[in-house]
Amino acid sequence: MSQQGEKPANADDWWSRLYDESAPDTGPAGRAGDTLDDRFHSAVDTTTADVPSMGGTSAEVPSAEVPTTDVLPPPAAGKGTVAGSGTVPPAPPVAPRPRAWWETPSSAPGAPWEPLVTPPAPADSPPGPTVSPPVSAPPASAPPASPSPASAPSAPQPGADRGVDPDAGVPAPRRHTAAPPRLRGGHVGDGPPTYAAEPTALPAAEPQELGELVPDTALDGARYGVYTLRAASVRGDSARYRGETRRDALLVARFGAAEGALVLVAVATGARATEGAHRAAADAIRWIGGAVGRSHARLGEDIRAGRRGDLKSGLHRLTDRSFGKLRARAAELGLPPEEYTASLRCLLLSADPDCRTRVFFGIGGGGLFRLRDGVWQDIEPVVPGPEATAGDPVVGYGSPPPETPDGDRLTMDLGLTTAPPRPPDPSPPPAEPFRFRASVARPGDTLLLCSTGLADPLRGEPALAQELGRRWEGEPPGLAAYLADTQLRVKGYADDRTACAVWEA
Repeated sequence: MSQQGEKPANADDWWSRLYDESAPDTGPAGRAGDTLDDRFHSAVDTTTADVPSMGGTSAEVPSAEVPTTDVLPPPAAGKGTVAGSGTVPPAPPVAPRPRAWWETPSSAPGAPWEPLVTPPAPADSPPGPTVSPPVSAPPASAPPASPSPASAPSAPQPGADRGVDPDAGVPAPRRHTAAPPRLRGGHVGDGPPTYAAEPTALPAAEPQELGELVPDTALDGARYGVYTLRAASVRGDSARYRGETRRDALLVARFGAAEGALVLVAVATGARATEGAHRAAADAIRWIGGAVGRSHARLGEDIRAGRRGDLKSGLHRLTDRSFGKLRARAAELGLPPEEYTASLRCLLLSADPDCRTRVFFGIGGGGLFRLRDGVWQDIEPVVPGPEATAGDPVVGYGSPPPETPDGDRLTMDLGLTTAPPRPPDPSPPPAEPFRFRASVARPGDTLLLCSTGLADPLRGEPALAQELGRRWEGEPPGLAAYLADTQLRVKGYADDRTACAVWEA
């Protein structure tokens, strides 16, 4: 419609020709936009040459007056470019519409529109001049994406959790490389053990004696002064398979406080093939623990002062009292003393950081080892044989009476040479002799006190000693790792294992 209100005669014709889908467009259909602004700009471009002016004459723009150039206007700051077609604006918060081939950067919304005179190059022609895009510009072939809000956290890069550089596509060097884990569990020796590695059957339980149930595994640990303690007791493979109770008993107790504290580690093993073996072992560690606890102040002073003789005699007396209670308990149960007994081995450790004296004492079988400079040393106290304890005859106790220089026997009380009666011994000594050892630890030593279930394979299988020496040299393992180490199995050895190790800093 003209400014006078008249409707041009050919208005409907050019309008229909412009927006008729069958009519060819001014450019390739695949690159033209289809928004209201696009149609408006196209209509203005068309009416500039075809629509009559106010005077009714046709206004045509001579092609000579239209400036042409092959150089594109410089892109605005922050905008990317694409070869042969001008610049590509950066992605706004909302995905922009595709720009038509005749538009320039100045034809963006809000900017004055200018026609692009230079036509686009055909698809098969070489590309035009190229301007290197800034680093922050996205690739030309990638569709624009909506940027993430500023407050949103950045997404993790692919391969970040595996130490892979997402840009280079190759593994990146780690800043901290952890040491490979040490071998745990398993077995050593010529072949696998007979029994399975994990428990199979549970021991039988009585409803009225549930408090006497013994767990499959006991684990404990501590750190005092300059040493670290690890202790574990595990049911043997044979007992796990047959559903038998663990015969080994373990006690780790601290008496006192601060530097005057005394740590007791007690290991007991009940007699084999006896019904109450686990009860006897539990009684043995409970009674020796009570005796040491009541005398811990004096024992601690003797250890710090290095009174070896006082320690040996005092601990011998406490051990004999504990085994006397075991024999009395056997009499109450109507059992022979040899059936209700246990082997007992103990360690006394002072919490004073200036005291490195470690005291061992006990009765019965087991092992005492020391790992020093990567080599195991068997420091089990040597028990003297019967010939070492036999002395000269004592007068009055069965020895022949002395003789005079003339060869006549000395007579007393009218020639009677009867010896005085020997007082009865209500508590005969145990079958096993008392063992005692007090040693001074060096930095880096590892002291191991164990029951026969671990002592026998350590002495009989060099591969086990070598593997444990490799694992335990240096820093002490954690509780879980230590438990796995004590379960390193050897074919032919399936008894309960109880091990207490002390690492010296």
